[in-house]
Amino acid sequence: MSEAPYKRPAIAGSGAIACGLAATATTTASTLLIARSDASAWRAEEQAVAACAKIEGADPGRLHVTTDEADLADCDIVVESVIEEMDVKSRLLSRLGDAAPGAHLATTTSSLPVGDIAERCGHPDRLFGLHVFNPVPRMKLVELCFPDRANGDVRERALAWCASLGKTAVEVPDQAGFVVNRLLFPYLFDAVRMLERTGMSAGEVDSCMTLGAGHPMGPLALLDFVGLDVAQAIGEALREDSGEAAHQPPDRIIEMVGQGKLGRKSGAGFYDYD
Repeated sequence: MSEAPYKRPAIAGSGAIACGLAATATTTASTLLIARSDASAWRAEEQAVAACAKIEGADPGRLHVTTDEADLADCDIVVESVIEEMDVKSRLLSRLGDAAPGAHLATTTSSLPVGDIAERCGHPDRLFGLHVFNPVPRMKLVELCFPDRANGDVRERALAWCASLGKTAVEVPDQAGFVVNRLLFPYLFDAVRMLERTGMSAGEVDSCMTLGAGHPMGPLALLDFVGLDVAQAIGEALREDSGEAAHQPPDRIIEMVGQGKLGRKSGAGFYDYD
C-alpha cells in the first residue's frame, strides 16, 4: 500500500471500546484518549493502562489522556467511540473534525448508517466506519465501511492502520449491523425468547450452546457482556433498517433495561455479578 498507517491517532470516549482501542493504538504510536470530563478521564486512563498490560507491545507511556479538544489539532486520525445514538455521534464528530482539520475521522458504530453519520457531521469526505469488537485487545476482526463520499486515501490508510495494529479488516456494506451484528442478534434474541417460552435457566441455555455448539460464550452471557441497553439499541436500529421481526429486541430485554439490569456493567442481567 502506498499510504502509511496513521502516526498520530486519537480516540474519543471513555468506555471499554475506546479504552481498549487506545491501548491497542499505543503499540504503534503515541495516542491521545479524549474524555468528556476530568472524572471520566481518570477512569478511562486507569482502564486503558490496565488494557496495555494485556497487549504485546502496548506502551502506557505512549498514552496521553485529555479533556481538551484543542489537543487534537495535529492528529491524523480521530476515532469516535461513544453512545450508540445518531445525534450524539454526529455532533461529536462535527466538533472533532473541526478540532483536527487534517485528520481522517472514524466511528465505531455497530448499528447506525455510516453514510448518514458522515453527512450529518459535516465531514463526509474524511469519515469511515471502524467497527472493532469487545474486548478490543483480543478480538482480531475490524469491520470497515467506506461511504461513497470518502476520499480515496481514506481506504488505503485505514486498511494499513488495521494491519499495523494486528487486526484483520473486512470491508462491509453500509447496512445496519454490518455483517456480524446483523447475523448475531437474531440468534441472541431468540435465546431470550426460548428462555421465556420454555422456563429454562440462563445457565442451561448457555450450556447447550457452549458444550453442544462449541461457542466460547453462551448467548445470554454474551448479552450481559455486551450490555442489555446496548443490545436494545442495536436491535432497534436493525429492526428499523430491515423491518424483520427477528431484529426486534424481546420484551424481557426492554423490561430489564427499564429496571437498570444492564448486564455485567450494572452487576445484574441474566446473571448476577455481585
